[in-house]
Parts: sequence; structure tokens; C-alpha cells
Amino acid sequence: MSYKEDNLKTVKTENKILLETRNIKKTFIDLFTLKDISIKLYKNQFVTILGPSGCGKSTLFDIIAGLELPDKGEVFIEGKLYNGITGRVSYMHQKDLLFPWNTILDNLAIPLLIKGYKNKEAYEVIRKHLPTFGLNGFENNFPNQLSGGMRQRAALLRTYLFSSDIMLLDEPFGSLDAITRKKMQVWLLEILEKINASILFITHDIDEAIFLSDKIYLLSERPAIVKKAFEVNIKRPRDSLTFTSIEFNKIKEDILKILI
Repeated sequence: MSYKEDNLKTVKTENKILLETRNIKKTFIDLFTLKDISIKLYKNQFVTILGPSGCGKSTLFDIIAGLELPDKGEVFIEGKLYNGITGRVSYMHQKDLLFPWNTILDNLAIPLLIKGYKNKEAYEVIRKHLPTFGLNGFENNFPNQLSGGMRQRAALLRTYLFSSDIMLLDEPFGSLDAITRKKMQVWLLEILEKINASILFITHDIDEAIFLSDKIYLLSERPAIVKKAFEVNIKRPRDSLTFTSIEFNKIKEDILKILI
């Protein structure tokens, strides 16, 4: 089903809640994936879905994005029912998915062209964002001319250009080496200070989840339920010293007690 505003059903929710899933359940033939998942994302909040590999995190994102229908439960965005409706949120996968035959500029233009922009208009919008995302001067390069970290910056900007207010990021740094990954985590927090975005983030890396998040939903093994939600009350801005702070390690200890 494509996005049509007149097909949306409005319900009453708290004004601050931007996105909410209620009692999501999903089974694929004989594979019981999601048992009961209810989460909330507030405006300008960074929420991480943390859980073991194969527990259904990406399936949950597919349902939120409208690519899959839940067997039971609802997805609400700004109080409107969005089950099976695509086009409202942006979605970034672990792989950058940049077209190798296109320049970075032309890769970034794709979501704007889909929205109906002319090429010249799209390029003007993109060039305004290049410095913020650290891509100024690289727009005419091809993906294979950039490092993994730079390609992920381009992929994140493309995601932002599709829908800037709600971004689903599915392990975007999972394929990077450890040092680059840490740098990208710090960079992402710096970017979020400059843009108006609410983030749902998937990872199975506990340190990454704590460092980036305002809130963490810890999922169980498949079929997944929310085992516990953790508020991450660590002051911002965060830096490399955050990883060794008392607050950080207390949350990590609490998570490990449940997982192990």
C-alpha cells in the first residue's frame, strides 16, 4: 500500500509521542519472530532496539516502515495508524546501498527526485547539507573512491533527505572496523546536534547502544518481547570518556545481568 494521507486513521496519543508500536506480533510460516513489542519514540529522541542476532529487530523496522504487515498490533505515527503504509519514515540499512555507477551527488539526489524535485533543485538542496555531513568536496566522487566511513556518511544524508524527522537506522556501523565505528558514533551525535531528527537505532553492541541513546529497549531471544527498557541519563555532549564513566558502566552491568 502506498502513502495516502486520506487513508490514515487518527487516534488520541500524548502530544510528545512521535512514533509508537503497540503489541506487535509477527510470524513467518513456522518462524515465530515477534511475540509482543510495544515501544515509543518521542520527538528529538534517540531510541535503540538492543537484542541478540536473529531476534526480529529488522523485522520490527520493516513493520514500522510499512514493508511488512504485523499479524497483530499497530504502528502509530503522530497519532495516525500506519500499518502497511510506506513513505513516512526513512530507513538506512547496514550496507550503504549506494549505486556504484552514480556519483555521490547523484546518489544523494535519488530521494529528492522521487519526491518530484528537478535535478537542479535537488542538487541545490544537497549542497546545503554537504558541509554538515562532512561530504563537502566529495560530491563528484564515486562510492568506490570513498572509505567505508565516508560512504556511511553519504548513506545517512540520503536517508535524512528522504524523511528528516523519523530515521530508522539498522546497524549502520556494523560493517566498519572498530576504530572507524567509534569515530562514526561520535560523529553521529555531533550531527544530531545540528539536525532536527528522531532516531530509532538497531544494534547488538551494548556499548554502542548506551553511548548513543536516550533510551534502550532490550529484546529477548526470538520470539521477541521487550525484556526491559533502560533510560540512559548520561549528560550530553558525550565523548570517548563517556565509555569509562560510572554511569555508563552501571547501565552496562544492568543490561549484562539480564542478557547473561
